[in-house]
Amino acid sequence: VQLQASGGGLVQAGGSLMLSCSAFGRTISRSDMAWFRQAPGKEREFVAVINWSSSNTYYADSVKGRFTISRDNAKNTVYLQMNNLKPEDTAVYYCAAGSGLRVNAGYYNYWGQGTQVTVSS
Repeated sequence: VQLQASGGGLVQAGGSLMLSCSAFGRTISRSDMAWFRQAPGKEREFVAVINWSSSNTYYADSVKGRFTISRDNAKNTVYLQMNNLKPEDTAVYYCAAGSGLRVNAGYYNYWGQGTQVTVSS
């Protein structure tokens, strides 16, 4: 499966963005989907994950209450709604497909190319 992330951009602190991750070549309706991010000079870190049926989600403490992960299996797409953005949210955001609500990037088999999110203060 190929994953394509989009929706990044430049936004002021306190603003919002919605990222999308579209899958091509295979359905992701039975995959657990996650978002990770990587800031310059830092390791890739977990942001959020949603299970295949949308019945379970899990968030990093740093984004809890501000970000919402969702999916539309009919559209083969996963979303990340980001509100009240902070400068420390600046990073390249990646979507990933795997099995299990994992926070470790190593458990995910497929990755998108990443989309840049920049939050100015």
